[in-house]
Amino acid sequence: MINRLTTLYELQLIDDQLDVLEELRGDLPLTVNDLTSQIQGIQDQIDAKESEKKESIETRKNNEEEIERLNAGLKKFKAQLYQVRNNKEYDALTKEIDHSEEQVEKLEIENIEMEDLVERLKIEIEEMSPQLILLKEDLKVKEAELKKIIKANEREEAKLNEKREKVAAQVRKSDYNTYMRIRKACGGKAMVTIIRSACSGCHNVVPPQRQLEIRQNKRLFTCESCGRLLVSPHIAEDVGNKM
Repeated sequence: MINRLTTLYELQLIDDQLDVLEELRGDLPLTVNDLTSQIQGIQDQIDAKESEKKESIETRKNNEEEIERLNAGLKKFKAQLYQVRNNKEYDALTKEIDHSEEQVEKLEIENIEMEDLVERLKIEIEEMSPQLILLKEDLKVKEAELKKIIKANEREEAKLNEKREKVAAQVRKSDYNTYMRIRKACGGKAMVTIIRSACSGCHNVVPPQRQLEIRQNKRLFTCESCGRLLVSPHIAEDVGNKM
């Protein structure tokens, strides 16, 4: 049982050191992720507006070609008016002319709307572009800062991770799962010792009888106040000296 407790506490001390290295990075990882997300969001908006602008320009082009075709037909129909032989032919031609003129008017109105839309989209894209540039510049600086910190500690971090992997392999699966659950719930500190009769995690007093049982190192105990695993000061000292 002593070996079981010792291994768990050694794992905690290694994680403590890794947590310190993580803290050196501060909010940089979150900042980098946030900036990346903002950049992607703005870029997606710009891409969508560029796509809409392109489609609007293409629609105008197709409309202009259709207007040209309709106007050619109108010219032909109007010339035929002078060649009709009866009212039926005249009515049919005037119907075609009216329909074509309505189509031309509709397409011309749509082209005006498309032109306005294209101009509006251009303005919106131009307004968003500087913000995108600033965010990218900020991201570049933050990434460089984060990379510098990671670079400065990568050897130590790699060494600790290798050591952690070896120690974790010696921990019972059930103990490891319990340890990780408590670690997640208690801000990284899953296993602590007793200092001046109190849990060093939450500083609440541990009952004398429970302190005695913990010092016997016969089984795992948790703090009744914070739920952290408790280890005797003797084991904590031995492991600390080995580290």
